[in-house]
Amino acid sequence: MASPFLKEQDQIEATESQDAFTQSRWYRKLVSAGVEENGIMPVPIEQRTETTYNNLFTVFFTDLLCVLPLPTGALGTAVYGLNLRDVSLIILFFNILTCIPPAFLAIGGIETGMRQMIQARYSFGFVTAFLGYRAIHLWQRWQWIPSLIGIVIAVGCGGKHLVNQAEKGPATVKAVVGYGSLMAGFFLTFGGTASDFTIYHNPKVSKWKIFTYVYLGLLVPSTPLLILGAAIGGAVPNVDSWQTAWDSYGIGGVLAEMLRPAGGFGKFILVILGLSVIGNTVMSNYSVGLNLQMLIPIFAKVPRIIFVIVTMAVMIPMAIYAANEWATSLENFLALIGYWAGCFDAIIIEELVVFRRMKYSKFDPRIWKEGKRLAPGFAAIGASLISLGLVVPSMDTTWFTGPIGARVGDLGFEFAFVVTAIAYYPLRSLEIKWTGRV
Repeated sequence: MASPFLKEQDQIEATESQDAFTQSRWYRKLVSAGVEENGIMPVPIEQRTETTYNNLFTVFFTDLLCVLPLPTGALGTAVYGLNLRDVSLIILFFNILTCIPPAFLAIGGIETGMRQMIQARYSFGFVTAFLGYRAIHLWQRWQWIPSLIGIVIAVGCGGKHLVNQAEKGPATVKAVVGYGSLMAGFFLTFGGTASDFTIYHNPKVSKWKIFTYVYLGLLVPSTPLLILGAAIGGAVPNVDSWQTAWDSYGIGGVLAEMLRPAGGFGKFILVILGLSVIGNTVMSNYSVGLNLQMLIPIFAKVPRIIFVIVTMAVMIPMAIYAANEWATSLENFLALIGYWAGCFDAIIIEELVVFRRMKYSKFDPRIWKEGKRLAPGFAAIGASLISLGLVVPSMDTTWFTGPIGARVGDLGFEFAFVVTAIAYYPLRSLEIKWTGRV
């Protein structure tokens, strides 16, 4: 049965785009085995049949129940010089606040059947990961169990040192603001991919239910792990072996020292902890592969699997290089994506709430790739560029510090979100008036 969501011409083009690669025997075997073939095309309502809504909790829960939040938490005590209590309060405040936008944006995937960046076209215009959507949900449903066991064992073996927190001075405004911005960058970036993991779910469900599952999936695992990371970072200066490991290998080295009393079993658990990041990386590679398909129209004809392989090939050497200066790399990375996420989330949320009045039916899936009928994107790009007028002076990174950032800390994310939201309203209003495109 032809989908009402796609014009006949769309389906003809989709068929014609199947080249020799997609018709090869091994590729068809992969598809028959359950590998997701669909890329960025909107999923029609009759194919949105998934009703296991609690896997929206586990997919994000497993994504963050791994060792990755630990180094981010450790930055607060080890790099920003804050004590454990202050870092914990900052983590709690920003986690509760910044998990809201991605949880809200995840609803759009269920309501529209569109990937997150396809939805973004309606305001911006055209500007395991290998297996696909259902395999990711199945994997994430169970992979968190060994990860949690490994973390508990590590704390049990080396947790006695966590009470030996290094003395810290009073919290400064600059340190609090700077670390808070990192926390914002940690969570707000999920807003750019949240809908990618909800598009096959049946929309006949309460929006609050979807929001709650995603929100708790982000909040519940990350908060205690970030605080644990802060506790580890605060104890490092008082434990010589931890300090040596930290200087040489970062948080991974400290975890190895924590597990040393367990001998060979401890090394096994360290491997389990290393593998805990699989849940995070498969989601990242999955979304990156989709986003590359959306980059330019011709990329949409390239099978998603190819982009997944290319992404992995690029990310592995980059990760090895970044590991040499892991603390600096992580700090800079979270800051930069926080600036982008502030602009992106502000525009997508305002477009839905203000200009489309929370009516997902106004995202017409028939025009998802018709540039002449989508928003031109001038308002979105213009509002983002205007925000740079305050973002750049408010930056406080290792490679650039603006005059505002030097005085009060990194306010780049806050200004990116607020200024973009303010500027987008008049610009988008004019854009609609001049072009007639909503």
